[in-house]
This record gives sequence, C-alpha cells and structure tokens, in this order.
Amino acid sequence: QVQLVESGGGLVQAGGSLRLSCAASGRTVSTYAMAWFRQAPGLEREFVSAISLSGGTTYYGDSVKGRFTISRDNAKNTVYLQVNSLEPEDTAVYYCAARRTSVAVTTATGYDCWGQGAQVTVSS
Repeated sequence: QVQLVESGGGLVQAGGSLRLSCAASGRTVSTYAMAWFRQAPGLEREFVSAISLSGGTTYYGDSVKGRFTISRDNAKNTVYLQVNSLEPEDTAVYYCAARRTSVAVTTATGYDCWGQGAQVTVSS
C-alpha cells in the first residue's frame, strides 16, 4: 500500500497560483495511476484531474480545464497539480489519490489510496 502526503496548499488571492504536491512512500508511485479530487464544505468530493501511470494520458474536470495542469515525476515519487487563475470557487480541501493500475479514471470509487488532504483557500 502506498502512503500519500499532500503539500503546497494555502491562502491565495483570486487570480493567483499554487503548486500542490503529492509525495508517495511505501511503494513507488510509478506503479500507480494518480488523481486529484477536491471537496468543499457541504459538497460532494469532485474530480479535478488524473494522470496515467506513464503520464501520457491526463484528464481534467470541466471546471478546471485550461487552468490546472497535472504532472508526475516518477523518479521523485511525486505527483503535482499546478493551479492557475484561481477563483474563490476553487476553495476546497484537495486530495491526492492512487490506484494500482496503469489507467487513470475520473471517479473517486476507482481509487483505493488517499492522502489526508491540503486546504486551498482563494480570497476574492
């Protein structure tokens, strides 16, 4: 089982940027497809982005397309989420997730390993 730890969250003004990181330990992340989800208070967990094991295929939720970029560095056992042009509606806890296959999916039930989350707060 892989352990995931998110970092890079914080408070940012609207229009700003952050880079979230998800560091894996226990098992190499190079054997997992990875994803980011987010959850705002009172709302269901929402798909943000996913990346295949090779990094060759990526997916994005409609609300973040063109603003967020997912990437991975298997040598560093880390997955990143570059978030640009942030909006107050992006405020949420952002979770990193892993599934031990080469193919990424966009549903939370498809992932069996989760990090503890990183808070992102965007002020208007």
